[in-house]
Amino acid sequence: MPRFPVSDHCDGELFFNPHACTDRTLRDLLRWWRTRTAVPWPTAVPVGTPGPLPGVPAGRVAATFIGHSTFLLRTTALSVLTDPVFTRHAGPLGRFGPRRVRPPALSLDQLPAVDVVLVSHNHYDHLQWTSLGEIDRRFGPVFAAPLGLAAFLRRAGLRRVVELDWWERARLERPDRITLVPAQHFSARTPFDRNRTLWGGFVVESGGRTIYVVGDSGYSPQFREIGARFPSIDLALIPIGAYEPRWFMQPVHVNPEEAVRIHLAVGSRGSVAMHYGTFHLTDEGIDEPIERLAQARDAAGLSAGAFRAMGFGETIVV
Repeated sequence: MPRFPVSDHCDGELFFNPHACTDRTLRDLLRWWRTRTAVPWPTAVPVGTPGPLPGVPAGRVAATFIGHSTFLLRTTALSVLTDPVFTRHAGPLGRFGPRRVRPPALSLDQLPAVDVVLVSHNHYDHLQWTSLGEIDRRFGPVFAAPLGLAAFLRRAGLRRVVELDWWERARLERPDRITLVPAQHFSARTPFDRNRTLWGGFVVESGGRTIYVVGDSGYSPQFREIGARFPSIDLALIPIGAYEPRWFMQPVHVNPEEAVRIHLAVGSRGSVAMHYGTFHLTDEGIDEPIERLAQARDAAGLSAGAFRAMGFGETIVV
């Protein structure tokens, strides 16, 4: 018996991308390491102390940028955390791997009650057991994750886990809905478990608003389909960093120019950037993604507010 339903992105045991091959060999990795020309990052960048979280008017959504891919999203009905990582390192136990140069703009103690946590995939800069465990102890939220991750998350002691396939929708106790949508990426936490769990983005429908969280992804035709299925996206959270060198990263991480293409493809009324300025994962400089986003936005004829990089700790209400 196959472990998972056979589909256009799963052979029953392993997951794959229907539009591109994202496999990289050890030889590819060694080539990158041998030829790296990484731009140095500062070792630490201070983050200002945010003020109190503003209230959320009816029919609106508030988005607070905590850092990397971690956002707090609030409607009048629901409070959602995306890919919460509050540890110093994006690696095993939160003590190894790339060290964050900016602390989380909000600490766990500063969070309001959390109803739902979205986990886009199992990479360490998106899934930290210690962060998830502490959130579960404090708030007891629902954890929504792609296929294959439920058992992994339950081993961490998480009590309420919902596992979804692409296009599968979870209806919560309220009328709010969360749908896992496709992304072009991969999964792995060790050299031996590549693509044994699924990856994806999320569409959250709550309080009269639709929010699209891209997760990690290369550019693909899937974005136009997401826009067609969800034609009224009010806010999209789109990655802009961790993209150099392109020969290695292009299938799995968009650059700022491709991020603008996602914004246009899904027809979002407004977008904000994520996945930058926190962990030095790839070769571009710390400020390059923001600078290139502004250039790409201008080239596409978009206003500054159409797709912006928020300040760390900043909250916008749309």
